[in-house]
Amino acid sequence: MRLFERSREANTLAKAFDACSAGIGQFVIITGGPGSGKSELVHDTLKTVGEVGATVLLATALPSRTEQPLSIFRQLLRDAEVSCATLEQLASTHPGWYQGNTRDEGANAEQDRPDSVSDRAVALAADAATTALLELADERPLVIAVDDAHLMDDDSLSALLSLLHRIRKKRILVVCVSWEQSGFRGPIVHRQLIRQPHERVRVAPLTEDGVSALLSQHAGRPVPRETSDAYHRATGGNPMLVHALLDDSTRFGSEPGSPVASSAYRQAVLSCLGGTSPAHTRICAAIAMLGDFASARAVAIVTGEPLTTALEAVSVLNSVGLLADYVFRHPAAADAVLHELPDKDLARLYVEAARLLYQAGAPERDVAALLLAADRVVPPWGAKVLRGAADHALGADNVRESMSYLRLALRDHTDEHDRHRLLAALGRAAWRVNPAAAEASLAQLRRAVFDDCLEADDAATVLRHMLWQGEDSEQVARAIGALSGPARSGEDNQSIAEVEFIRQWFYGVPGVRHPGGHGGDDGAGTDGPDGGPATGSAIREPGLMGLSPKLAQLIAGASDEVVAAVVQSLQGLQLDRMKPELVAMSLLAIAHTDRTATAAEVCETLLAYVERRKATTWHALLTAVRAEIALLQGDIETAEAKSAQALDMMHTRGWGVLIGLPLGTAVFANTALGRHDRAAELLERELPDAVFRTVFGVQYLRARGHHYLATDRAFAGLSDFETCGRLMRDANAELHKGIPWRVDLAEANLRIGRTKTAREWAQAQVEVGGSRPSSRARGVALRLLAQMSRPNMRTSLLHEAIDLLRASGDRRELAVAFSDLSATHYELGDYARARLVARHAGQVEAAGPVESPAGGSAVGSRLIALEHLGLPEEPGTAMLLTDAECRVAGLAALGYSNREISRRIHVTMSTVEQHLTRVYRKLKVASRADLPSKMLEHRIPTLSDHFSSGGTSASALSGG
Repeated sequence: MRLFERSREANTLAKAFDACSAGIGQFVIITGGPGSGKSELVHDTLKTVGEVGATVLLATALPSRTEQPLSIFRQLLRDAEVSCATLEQLASTHPGWYQGNTRDEGANAEQDRPDSVSDRAVALAADAATTALLELADERPLVIAVDDAHLMDDDSLSALLSLLHRIRKKRILVVCVSWEQSGFRGPIVHRQLIRQPHERVRVAPLTEDGVSALLSQHAGRPVPRETSDAYHRATGGNPMLVHALLDDSTRFGSEPGSPVASSAYRQAVLSCLGGTSPAHTRICAAIAMLGDFASARAVAIVTGEPLTTALEAVSVLNSVGLLADYVFRHPAAADAVLHELPDKDLARLYVEAARLLYQAGAPERDVAALLLAADRVVPPWGAKVLRGAADHALGADNVRESMSYLRLALRDHTDEHDRHRLLAALGRAAWRVNPAAAEASLAQLRRAVFDDCLEADDAATVLRHMLWQGEDSEQVARAIGALSGPARSGEDNQSIAEVEFIRQWFYGVPGVRHPGGHGGDDGAGTDGPDGGPATGSAIREPGLMGLSPKLAQLIAGASDEVVAAVVQSLQGLQLDRMKPELVAMSLLAIAHTDRTATAAEVCETLLAYVERRKATTWHALLTAVRAEIALLQGDIETAEAKSAQALDMMHTRGWGVLIGLPLGTAVFANTALGRHDRAAELLERELPDAVFRTVFGVQYLRARGHHYLATDRAFAGLSDFETCGRLMRDANAELHKGIPWRVDLAEANLRIGRTKTAREWAQAQVEVGGSRPSSRARGVALRLLAQMSRPNMRTSLLHEAIDLLRASGDRRELAVAFSDLSATHYELGDYARARLVARHAGQVEAAGPVESPAGGSAVGSRLIALEHLGLPEEPGTAMLLTDAECRVAGLAALGYSNREISRRIHVTMSTVEQHLTRVYRKLKVASRADLPSKMLEHRIPTLSDHFSSGGTSASALSGG
């Protein structure tokens, strides 16, 4: 091996050998820490002098031989192939001294030396051995090297000192490789050696330039300075550590890149520690445990060692290249040290380190990490620290770490109340990443819920999880009734009221009637006596606070102010206070109030937030909600992609009954895209029976029914839709207005030729009233009624359907309605208007979501329309008309009356007439009937309200 930055040391040894060859005995002491290259320097020197004719002898002292008398001299004579009768006789007379390989066995050998006879025998053997070595120098120079001399036994040390006194006029060079800071016998041996006349060679760590030269020699070319500096920082210039890092980093190639520590480096670290004392190893482990809190005093307290020992160990570990002050140069070194200690010793050190940090007022998370590593809960403060650290870890999105702290705290906790709190906290933490994993903790608390032994928040968590997993909803309702009441605090009632609100409005389960109280509604589609919705008890629940009452107002009747309030609440939610069911309800409620763009915008913001916070469950549910919103917008590709993504985030057991939401959307989307094989594959998934006791089961059945219709199985589809109807009669009646199951029945009956029944169901959907009827459902119902009507009756129905579908934001259904209107005009013989409407249908279908951003100008909208139509923006075409004239002319060409136009664009009848007069003059139109053909002739775009009137964005609603 080539040595780097060792020329000065090699020259000193060369001069000593020259003096020795001249007949002047020499003694050289080489010092340096483990891995510094001392042994390599000696071996290189021995090779050199051996090549010029010197006799070379080498012995290595070992910890296991410190009790074996004259072990060094036995090695030297064996190496020289010289027999020493006295030494051999000593070995045969006292075989126990030389059979042990450990220090303990050597101690047993020590018991074999009970009297001075043995001491005299050893002294005679030592004299004979030194004489034999001196005789070897008569013929040629003799070089004796003792590696790890600080570990040699006392008798060898005495014999060596005697030899040194007799070599002054001999051709003998003695080289001792020693380390005075070894911690074993180093200080004792070293002090004896340095009293003799000697030359000192100190082997220092490599400099930055030395490490750079070593790496460049390995690579065969100069390496970047930042690379060599990184190796130097990680090793402190210790050659053994540098070579080990290099071996690990170039395992799959010869180019040394960034240092990578693996098995070779870990072994090198342990080799460095092997040259120190066990106390040094324990101190090194304590430094690894204490991290930023490490100091000489702290390490001494944790290990029980004297402060001077701790200071000495830190100095040694710095010189070796493992530490830079109290920080490990590479984290893999700390790991190697901790894995080397026996488990029992390691646990004791962890406990002592945790105790020290707790007493010093360190952060709970640092103390808890040590308790977790020790797998111990130190009474009386350990459990409290673990609970606080769990909360902190959860707030920092380290869910698994939080769960580990809670499990450890639970293991030794006997107080029932505290166990309940810990189990609930563990369940909440697990729910954030996997609802199925929360089952193990929360299931243990169900009995406690019904016995009223839990805090309200914890009881609410258990009940919500029961609903998520599809447990008996009636049982949950009875628990809610028992846990609510005027004797409870407002905060407790709030927690329980939210569960009932979620039960009725998220899962679609009807309210339970209580004696003297009000309950849910009976029957499907029933309204209150004033024609408004018969709202359930959850909406009027006085315990609701925060997001819940705003959502209740939104469900009862949407207004811009209410929507803005809900949006503002959603945007201000923090994850630890976020109930995903309420968030999902809010977004879907906003979408069903014909504000799909607002819902999509807020949902995207929340998705980014929960993804950043690593809340897998929340992320999956919001992704499923985003898919449903996209479906309501007619954005089928996005709906399919988002629903597939949501399904991949959690397995069926984790989804619980909510699996019906992403699965139903995925089936709807794939059916709409014509991917019937994929839809059929999705329908093969096994679902829990409890799904069909919720609104999510209804949505799933609706999706399956439409798949059946699309694959010519109309009777199977009708059966699913009829099942939906029966399920909805048992569900929260208010939900009927957002789920168009009557339209589904109308479409299925129409498909199998039951026109009268189909018309009745479509008419029933049109007549659904209340505070929040669905524009989308009503628009689709009107479109179906138009299909079953005479051609001259269809246009008015389709115009009304188009208005509703435009308001709902569903561009796919809007395009279908325009297509039906075009076909109707064609059937009536109005071919120009048919072509104009068909072009408009294509424009709507090709466009993005129907709602436009707030604040978009008419000019900007017109440019968008021109881009979609591929028309040039130049005089002589669209520029014949102003923006206002374009809007009026477009609506007139589509068949709207002047009164309808004035109502739609919010101008007076007189203004409409004036615009039309100018349009007729510019286009040379003689009558209104000629307007469609003239607009086609001049290629003037018909700008729909979707372009000319801005929608409402989330930023506008929230005041942004």
